[in-house]
Amino acid sequence: MNVAVILPAFNEGERIARTVRAAQALPHVSTVIVVDDGSADDTATVAESAGATVLRHPRNRGKAAAMETGAAHVADPETLLLFLDSDLCETAGEAAVLIAPVAEGTADMTIATFPRTGRGAGMGFVVRLSNWGINRLTGRTMDAPLSGQRCIRRGVWNAALPLAVGFGVETALTIDVSRAGYRVLEVPTQMAHRVSGSDFRSQLHRFKQWRDVAKALLPRLLKGRQK
Repeated sequence: MNVAVILPAFNEGERIARTVRAAQALPHVSTVIVVDDGSADDTATVAESAGATVLRHPRNRGKAAAMETGAAHVADPETLLLFLDSDLCETAGEAAVLIAPVAEGTADMTIATFPRTGRGAGMGFVVRLSNWGINRLTGRTMDAPLSGQRCIRRGVWNAALPLAVGFGVETALTIDVSRAGYRVLEVPTQMAHRVSGSDFRSQLHRFKQWRDVAKALLPRLLKGRQK
């Protein structure tokens, strides 16, 4: 069994090398792919120096496009896909617990939950929207509906294509995989990454997340109503 780690990255030159090295040490990992999504810094150079395979978008196309580019580079249909955020640093090593249930056949997609720290509470309204949509369409309530840390079988991934664009990708992926009858399992981890602040730029970022989640939910809700 092989695992391909895919790291979508945008201006992560300061953290990407530590994340790559932690991902390389995970069990069964055969390759670490960094998709540099139009970074303006040295993300690509640093990632390549750390031993990753680097794929580059000439301009920023968003996380979903980076995920699709990374997955398309993995030729073997039996290789498990492990998606991780590029700013996890050493805590990317926690992803081992995501691999095991998929490798053992007890889950088709695993999702990492993070410790509750009380920080980043400003994103709560995005989480609530995501969870409302997931619950409405699947009956499930998730602890981490926006988590980008996911291990998935290739066949399950293919069934969920095309992905929702922008920051709605995780919400839509959970809904589409669940509604297709696949087993989705949340797994507690001690992962940690950079938390957005409360300044105007951070608030704007959260609004964009809310917008993208809403855009991902709307066609799925309409489709569900038609059924």
